Amino acid sequence: MDLIKLLTSSKGIVLGVVILLLLLVALCIFVIIFKFIQITMAQSQSVGFLDKFWKSKRLDDIYRVAEGTKSSPIAAMFRAGYIELSKVKKTQNQQGDQASMHDKMGDADNVERALARAKLAETTKLENLLPFLATTGSAAPFIGLFGTVFGIMEAFLNIAAAGQAELSEVSQPIAEALVTTALALASAVPAVVAYNYFQRRLKVLGSEMSNFGADFMNIVKRHFF
Repeated sequence: MDLIKLLTSSKGIVLGVVILLLLLVALCIFVIIFKFIQITMAQSQSVGFLDKFWKSKRLDDIYRVAEGTKSSPIAAMFRAGYIELSKVKKTQNQQGDQASMHDKMGDADNVERALARAKLAETTKLENLLPFLATTGSAAPFIGLFGTVFGIMEAFLNIAAAGQAELSEVSQPIAEALVTTALALASAVPAVVAYNYFQRRLKVLGSEMSNFGADFMNIVKRHFF
């Protein structure tokens, strides 16, 4: 209750800093929950998709599975590669025996580029909002420090204007100033921890995507080129 009283009794620039930091705390909580659900779904669905990918022997069957696995970045890579492969095979069928070895290698490169584009798009989507956590983790302490310094400076200026003051009169404005530092830490610490945690999980997922892309191209080159 004392903390709530300190927050509500703030005024001026200190109050503005308090409102900004409370907004950052709320946004950090939302982003952390959202990214945790998104990345967890991406990893769990990717594990399930890979299991079905290696068990199935037909690409069209795997494509139907990938269509129902929207949260998996690996499934998205497969869809992109499968669609490009279908276009390539259609072109090769139209050319017939006229297709040279050079054309076939170029077609394989097209499939590989489609996989790379899909990987980049999925990585960008998964990394979305993470810069906000990094920015909050680095900027929030300075915002809180600004509110604290300004609040303490204002408290001492008031003491100087009054000529003298009791300890009870000094402690209230200083406590109001220090609460901004506490709010800054409440937003910065979880933001930094969550950012590093999500980056580690995305690094693992990125390695799995790279491995899948290489495995998919080996299968394509072995059976279609």
